[in-house]
Amino acid sequence: MPRSVNAVASKARRKKIMKETKGQFGRRKNVWTVAKNAYEKGQVYAYRDRRVNKRNFRALWIQRINAAARLYEMSYSVFMGKLHAKDIEISRKVLADLAVNNPEAFKAIVDAVK
Repeated sequence: MPRSVNAVASKARRKKIMKETKGQFGRRKNVWTVAKNAYEKGQVYAYRDRRVNKRNFRALWIQRINAAARLYEMSYSVFMGKLHAKDIEISRKVLADLAVNNPEAFKAIVDAVK
């Protein structure tokens, strides 16, 4: 019996990955084995960095809150401690946005916790 190969599916699989690596530099875009490795590594980085991105944003929010809180003679840790003590449930994302775009509202929150 002759060997049966599913060339249609194989070619479609390769074509999908080659399309994904289209804008890359050198052999990463047109040599199958190199492109496959580049694609897989890229997927690993994408998965990892979706989590790293969250960490980076949280760090940015904390820096912004700290800078705004220090304008009112309070450090970040003291400010957040007083927020929790007063049972004010507000996320760091929202606090950072208020600190940058609406300083009056941030001042009102600081006055509420003092």
